[in-house]
Amino acid sequence: MKEEDLEHIKALIEQKDAERLKAILNEWHPADIAELCNELNAEDARYIYLLLDNEKAADVLIEMDEDARNDFLNILPSEVIAKRFVDNMDTDDAVEIIRNMDDEKQQEVLQQIDDVDQAGDIVDLLKYDEDTAGGLMGTEMVVVNENWSMPECLREMRQQAEDMDEIYYVYVVDDDQRLQGVFPLKKMITSPSVSKVKHVMKKDPVSVMEDTPIDEVAQLIEKYDLVAIPVVDSIGRLVGRITVDDVMDEIRERGNRDYQLASGLSQDVETDDNVFQQTKARLPWLIIGMLGGIGNSMILGNFDSTFAAHPEMALYIPLIGGTGGNVGTQSSAIVVQGLANHSLHSENTFKQVVKESVVALINATIISMLVYVYNFIRYGAQETVSYSVSLSLFTVVMFASIFGTLVPMTLEKLKIDPAIATGPFIQITNDIIGMLLYMGITVALA
Repeated sequence: MKEEDLEHIKALIEQKDAERLKAILNEWHPADIAELCNELNAEDARYIYLLLDNEKAADVLIEMDEDARNDFLNILPSEVIAKRFVDNMDTDDAVEIIRNMDDEKQQEVLQQIDDVDQAGDIVDLLKYDEDTAGGLMGTEMVVVNENWSMPECLREMRQQAEDMDEIYYVYVVDDDQRLQGVFPLKKMITSPSVSKVKHVMKKDPVSVMEDTPIDEVAQLIEKYDLVAIPVVDSIGRLVGRITVDDVMDEIRERGNRDYQLASGLSQDVETDDNVFQQTKARLPWLIIGMLGGIGNSMILGNFDSTFAAHPEMALYIPLIGGTGGNVGTQSSAIVVQGLANHSLHSENTFKQVVKESVVALINATIISMLVYVYNFIRYGAQETVSYSVSLSLFTVVMFASIFGTLVPMTLEKLKIDPAIATGPFIQITNDIIGMLLYMGITVALA
């Protein structure tokens, strides 16, 4: 948002100029108003919300950043949250905002919802793990029976559609509510009125189970170019649907978390978080890195005599450590990406290690030969540094590649987020092991 627009809105809020503010907000998209509210404090955001109609206010709330939204909801009574927001939301959106409340406030909000069926649906959805299809699905959808005729189907579709903002697909179920197919809207126009739904529907639609992980849902939506996907229970009954926008929001949030984890941040932080929150997120890996550095210095301290005899060996410490860290990070990043998009599975660990070893062998040979040529020209063939550094570099690259491949695949098998393998963990470990290899080879060849 432009700074001048933000300052103008703040000035109008300070002047309590409701009429001009309302005129401006009526022209704005909910996402733009949400961006404005993210920049305002909770009280100013509350003033903005009072100027919006209930439906638009609900849309704005969903578009807000999670932290800003939680701060805003904390100052609102449960009755206002229920009647002004939740009553005007789809169940999946309502679950998203209620899930982050404490148990007491959740109960207060649920008790204030006028629609008992909606409240019941929200309660049921809150029981699912938020990282599964059940935790992300909504229950608003148009559903028809396979035995209905075209006129009967059309009447029911019109009735169900009255309470929905968007219709993505019309799902077909049998008498036991088991998903049977998808009803193409085109068929409603082109098929004879005497036809039954089951004769014109598309059978065997792509669907997911309630406990399907979100990343698998996203892959199916991408693979089959869907805008929504139905969710079924263990016996095939239709229980909800997930739309593409909900999946993309979740995947983007996961991507941000993985990026921060790989960058050495122990928890999710934003640029507008306070100093304490940012320090708390950064400090753990910095302390671990400091301990790793101390460990490195202790290792090098045991080889004073080696450095005294060959002082030029100290010049290559950054080369050994930096190359090992880079190679390990490259290998782990490729594996983590493969695990994330399911092009690689933890069962293929041996195959991936062999493949990475071949790549490492080529890279290590080229790099070590280039360094050998440089040292040969500078020091000559008789100096220890000429072959010690090259052999150490070769060994470190091979180790770092294999280690960077094994760690994330092992973490995946242990159900631990493998993204941590692309960050400081790999670099610190490779630094320490790299120095041990470097000094061990140097002493052996000296």
